[in-house]
Amino acid sequence: MPHTSVQRPGTARLGDFTTDRRLFPLLGLGICAGTFGVISGWILLRMIWLINNLVYYGVWSARMLPPGGTLHSGHPALWTIFVPFLGAIVIGLMARFGSDKIRGHGIPEAIESIMLGGARLDLKVAILKPISSAISIGTGGPFGAEGPIIMTGGAAASLLGQCFSLSAAERKTVLVAGACAGMTAIFGTPLAAMLLAIEVLLFELKPRSVLPVAIACITAAVERGWCMTPVPLFPFSGGATIDMAHAAGWIGIGLIAGLAACLLTLIVYGVEDAFEHLPVHWMWWPALGAVIVGIGGWIDPTALGVGYPAIGRLMAGALTGIVAMRLILVKGAIWSVALGSGTSGGVLAPLLIVGGGIGAVLAPVMPHAAPGFWAVLAMAATLGSALGAPLTATLFAVELTGNHFILLPVFSACMASMTISVLLMKRSILTEKIARRGHHLNREYSIDPLTVTRVREIMRDKFEALRADMNVEDALQRFLSHEEGYMSFPVTDIENRILGMVTRSDILIWIRNGIPHQQRLGDMLDKRDLIRAYPEEMVDAIAAQMLERNIHQVPVIDREEHLVGLLSRADLLHAYNRVFITEKKRERFFMRKKTDIPPARADSSAPVPPTDVISEAGHP
Repeated sequence: MPHTSVQRPGTARLGDFTTDRRLFPLLGLGICAGTFGVISGWILLRMIWLINNLVYYGVWSARMLPPGGTLHSGHPALWTIFVPFLGAIVIGLMARFGSDKIRGHGIPEAIESIMLGGARLDLKVAILKPISSAISIGTGGPFGAEGPIIMTGGAAASLLGQCFSLSAAERKTVLVAGACAGMTAIFGTPLAAMLLAIEVLLFELKPRSVLPVAIACITAAVERGWCMTPVPLFPFSGGATIDMAHAAGWIGIGLIAGLAACLLTLIVYGVEDAFEHLPVHWMWWPALGAVIVGIGGWIDPTALGVGYPAIGRLMAGALTGIVAMRLILVKGAIWSVALGSGTSGGVLAPLLIVGGGIGAVLAPVMPHAAPGFWAVLAMAATLGSALGAPLTATLFAVELTGNHFILLPVFSACMASMTISVLLMKRSILTEKIARRGHHLNREYSIDPLTVTRVREIMRDKFEALRADMNVEDALQRFLSHEEGYMSFPVTDIENRILGMVTRSDILIWIRNGIPHQQRLGDMLDKRDLIRAYPEEMVDAIAAQMLERNIHQVPVIDREEHLVGLLSRADLLHAYNRVFITEKKRERFFMRKKTDIPPARADSSAPVPPTDVISEAGHP
């Protein structure tokens, strides 16, 4: 029989990447998503400032004024305590009768849509989320604008993607592009936004997804200069002293920030659990939490709103000692209560403020550095630990300050804080909410072993085949003669060339349809529908076809179509078993004890045969 070349999707051209021409329309959508992110960010900030100025000052203005009505008196009036309460009532009504997806800080909702909702967000969320967030923050809510704008930018991009014929994976890319463009628009940090996509949102690292997100962030960073501040949002000009004493301080501040991030996460979800036990509808929870917000804002008005002025003062070293400690306690308390109550707002700016306050309080006992240096490190470390995204936090601090000299100290502090959070907490502040809704996420990325395993490495080369001149009745008896009940056998000609696969159900159907028992087996096969595998092929494409066609095993043939092995679904697990062994099997190669030396094997280089492989039979 002449050899026929069989090409399979994904294996015709092996390479490092699988990206194809579909990248070009995604790049175009990425540019559009970047523009949408800038527009959404600009609108949201103006809405926040407009509402803040109206409720606290009675002024129709969209320029940033301090929250809490402290512009002239220096301390808020007593009536301002009730402003967050009134705003929270409006938000509760919007969530109850509009969409409950506007509750929360936005990023978990975006992740949930990416992982479980086919990356589809509806128009109602795209409209109500920024409005509810503007009301929440504008009336004093102690949140950042970045979470809502990530959700809003993602929703706008998702609506754009739904106008075109895209796969779920491609819609995910467009959604994430819009979300990261929104973050870039707020903070002017395109690299950090890109890393946020990789560490938190995309759940993959492919050019097909990374490049459209990158071009969206670049677009947003360029266009941001037209309508927002083009310079770093919080400039910091201080340098970094690199020696052992300061390095110990970097690690120390990171460990403390990691503990603080874990504590904040526990408090937030502890408050959420407490609200769950209240005998009132969840619509009223934001209003109850806003009572604490109002009281805390009256005690320290700098804790209200997005808090960008407070971040700037911490980075400048202007908030220290008792003032910084009061800000930590008040901001941490009202933010935890407000977020736990289910109102709408972000987490990035509050984490920066609390972390910066910790750095400011600890600065006197740390090695000497420029004013605000330790606050910057603690900000980044707290953010990276709470989000479970240390690389994002590192680049975020560098871009936010415009100071690349602090890269090494910030990176060290973020990695130290990450060490604490991964050991003490199973989830980050973002993924805990998703887990509480019954969905498990794994943020440890690795290469699928099926994409780097060849068929010959896991196939079975000992098997039993049926001859094409065997009749149907004898084939049925062969099935019945095996006590373990095999599902299928390969069928070969006299020269051991594969002709097809026959299953027990095939034979039963033939008999039921009245096929003569003496009919030759080779005449009954549909050779056109046969999936073949070659020993040098990668397993992933074969596995996909097996699952798609519900095939239990496929024949493995050489280039002359001689049968050389079988590959079953169970064999696919051996590729994963090898990964498990590399993770769990521990060996010492130098200075080994006698007890560490494994017993000799006849062929130590040969792979351990799977326990279910038998000498002469197909796999059940």
